[in-house]
Amino acid sequence: MNRFFGRTLLSATLLTAPLSLPAFAETQINALFMAQAAYSEADVRAMTEAFTKANPDIKVNLEFVPYEGLHDKTVLAQGAGNAYDVVLFDVIWPAEFAANNVLVDVSSKITEDMKKGVLPGAWTTVKYDEKFYGMPWILDTKYLFYNKEILEKAGIANPPKTWEELAADAKIIKDKGILATPIAWSWAQAEAAICDYTTLVSAFGGDFLKDGKPAFQSGGGLDALKYMVDTYTSGVTNPNSKEFLEEDVRKVFQNGDAAFALNWTYMYNMANDPKDSKVAGKVGVVPAPGVAGKSEASAVNGSMGLGITSVSKHPDEAWKYIVFMTSQATQNAYAKLSLPIWASSYEDPAVTKGQEELIAAAKVGLAAMYPRPTTPKYQEISVALQQAIQEALLGQSSPEDALKTAAENSGL
Repeated sequence: MNRFFGRTLLSATLLTAPLSLPAFAETQINALFMAQAAYSEADVRAMTEAFTKANPDIKVNLEFVPYEGLHDKTVLAQGAGNAYDVVLFDVIWPAEFAANNVLVDVSSKITEDMKKGVLPGAWTTVKYDEKFYGMPWILDTKYLFYNKEILEKAGIANPPKTWEELAADAKIIKDKGILATPIAWSWAQAEAAICDYTTLVSAFGGDFLKDGKPAFQSGGGLDALKYMVDTYTSGVTNPNSKEFLEEDVRKVFQNGDAAFALNWTYMYNMANDPKDSKVAGKVGVVPAPGVAGKSEASAVNGSMGLGITSVSKHPDEAWKYIVFMTSQATQNAYAKLSLPIWASSYEDPAVTKGQEELIAAAKVGLAAMYPRPTTPKYQEISVALQQAIQEALLGQSSPEDALKTAAENSGL
């Protein structure tokens, strides 16, 4: 080798070598989210990009699955070598996840500012047995959406305040030939149906459990299923509701084929987007109705939280990411598909502008949120109730018999 060339090559290597080494030790964390409703995948990616820009030593590997796959993916990954560090979890899972050591107890990490600033109802999302298993992130309940133009055509001055009024209004719309099936629900044999059912159970003053045993087969639980069956058999409910998930309901409503629809927060701004919706500018939203003498409004707790898995090798970085994603600044910047968990956000014009009607409904709905049963056996109860709802809607069983069987199959 030419000595001069060798010295030149060595000098060049010495000069460039430091530049090719990373300036920091990068830690990678894996995070699991759902690919539907609330924050969109694009929103989560944008939030995460902002986090990594502020924390260049942490790389976040994102994975998205449909809601229906979120629970099992979280549980099955616990024994895998590439397990998740951060997972999105539903309000119905902390009891099971705590009992099976899936999530880390982060009670000691919750600051006083967090406790004071976050809405009280939001904390129920991540709390079990007086311990916190994450931070609330998606604060959500179902609202009654209505098509203002269709109600006007039918001569209905105001949206219904009770479920009885809703059925009566839907019959007026049907009888006048404006829409054949005015109400759309998400009653597929999935968790979506349990959310609609829970909303009605809350309205009728029902209980899922009493003294740890099923109580939904009588009282308000039975009244709720009877109402579902009545609206279905009377023809005011879209018959395809028994196969619909929330996205199906949104599409039907946006196409102008529903006068009323029960759905989550995210539908409000999507249905008001003229690029994708035929009903933009005609969308009304109110709290889900109540039942005369029993309730003013009804609501299901459909909130979700972000937690650290017990197998995470990077719990500190995972918590740093969760704090960023649930921060007021991040949530306020993305408040069009999911409303913030922070109380003071609801007085912020940046959050309320353009969705004043939704915020007004949220102030009532979020305060009325009713929980699905808090038990490690939740999955068994949910599956049994999903089956009962389908059987009752299809006329294969009476509401009484269907719920009695569900109670027997609940595992409690």
